[in-house]
Amino acid sequence: FFFDIHNMSVSNGPVDPNLEEDDGLTLHQLVTKGDGLTYNDFLMLPGYIDFAPEAVTLNTHFSKKIKLTTPFVSSPMDTVTEVNMAVTMALLGGIGIIHNNCDAEEQASMVHKVKKFRNGFIPDPITLAPDATVADVDRLVDELKFTGFPVTEDGKLGSKLLGLVTSKETDFLDDREVPLKDVMVSDNLIVGQEGISLSEANEIMRSKKIGKLPIVNQNYELVSLTSRIDLMHNRDYPQCSKDDRDRLLVGAAISTRPDDRNRVDLLMNAGVDVLVIDSSQGNSSFQVEMVQYIKTKNPDMQVVAGNVVTQKQAKTLIEAGADGLRVGMGSGSICITQEVMACGRPQGTAVYRVAKYAAKHGVPVTADGGISNVGHMVKAIALGASCVMMGSMLAGTTESPGQFFYDASGVRVKTYRGMGSIEAMMKKGGDSAKRYFSDTQNVKVAQGVSGTVVDKGSIRDLVPYLVKGLQHSFQDLGEKSLEEVQAASQSGKLRFEKRTASAQYEGGVHGLHSYKKRLYSSGPGAN
Repeated sequence: FFFDIHNMSVSNGPVDPNLEEDDGLTLHQLVTKGDGLTYNDFLMLPGYIDFAPEAVTLNTHFSKKIKLTTPFVSSPMDTVTEVNMAVTMALLGGIGIIHNNCDAEEQASMVHKVKKFRNGFIPDPITLAPDATVADVDRLVDELKFTGFPVTEDGKLGSKLLGLVTSKETDFLDDREVPLKDVMVSDNLIVGQEGISLSEANEIMRSKKIGKLPIVNQNYELVSLTSRIDLMHNRDYPQCSKDDRDRLLVGAAISTRPDDRNRVDLLMNAGVDVLVIDSSQGNSSFQVEMVQYIKTKNPDMQVVAGNVVTQKQAKTLIEAGADGLRVGMGSGSICITQEVMACGRPQGTAVYRVAKYAAKHGVPVTADGGISNVGHMVKAIALGASCVMMGSMLAGTTESPGQFFYDASGVRVKTYRGMGSIEAMMKKGGDSAKRYFSDTQNVKVAQGVSGTVVDKGSIRDLVPYLVKGLQHSFQDLGEKSLEEVQAASQSGKLRFEKRTASAQYEGGVHGLHSYKKRLYSSGPGAN
């Protein structure tokens, strides 16, 4: 995940012997001209193709010891990463970082659910209380497209299971205000015991001709759920990110404040694999002290520190003991730090400068912010990033927290907000304000906004598209892996060119009266 460019031997492949000089610029020439560059400001020139896209591998590191098979990380935002996102990201070869804009016990509980996840079981099912009504079920069916829900004593996972309500019990009722306790199936309810295997659960549902099987512990408390539909859709995930005990990898965000040391302890006890220190400006004594506390408490705990955009910032955190760095300040779609604080750096230049320094110390960097398409990911990797962190690209997916709703124009959307927005900082029990050193202030200065994003479907479709996109892009560059792309960038084999505003216009869709932009298809026969 880092390269010794002084001892590197690179073959340039077939080159026209009549060429007097190479086209384009080296990466060093591109980035050291004095201008701050972001991803749209440059392109890479094509290489020589002698392999298929499927030959490209995307193995990488998120930290010194956290290995991934895809370079994708979901952002620790309260509208992006909770249990479902973290589980699915890990199944698809990446990792999810659970946000800390909640109390420490809730965050630790989410980490615990990811660590105990077993493929085919729903670790965090939607549950209802006995006093909820059939109308409540109708709303959930419309929103989530589920047709059955467990009913528990307090309407939450982990409490005593009382019954199960499905469309069979509700479809032909005229009165939609009937409480669920009057219609749910409770007598002779078929359940599975905690620890049951997926094949055993499947056999119970097949033999008993039922669509959902609640899983309970010895106290008859609901711990998970499996359904016939999920089993039909269930598949193996050979690329999934696992620890040495065959459990999914998961990360969690923490702040730099001393009172978050209790949060650190709870997260470690829950089995977290990597702690991500969440601060808009990581070059602080507070962050140094937190890194040192974690490393003293548990030297093996992986710590990704940040955010940073300069080599001086990176030096401070690497010397403190950071195992990875997040790079970015003010480049996210919902971030206004550069506008409000007049502080930050264009993301392309930031990634290059920090990655160049961090590589000398064997510390991987993650490009955080400004990623909105596959091209941006490829450029971030070429600039030196080992991973890309996604917020807006994953917000609005099925796995992101929050409920879908229809806006005034009839478009199905979800809320997406920056952790520096007033709405996020005002959330009771959360750590968002600490990220921006605003938790003790009466007047909070926003460094983010709150908005909506359109329904993007499931990341089970989106992430495979991103993988295919990276593979095809690497093929165009003539390189078979992240290591090869970065080696070619550092050696000068991979060439770059700046783009004028008119070149950017030319490189996009233009000259059409109207068009429909479909990025991928995922149905039968899709490529």
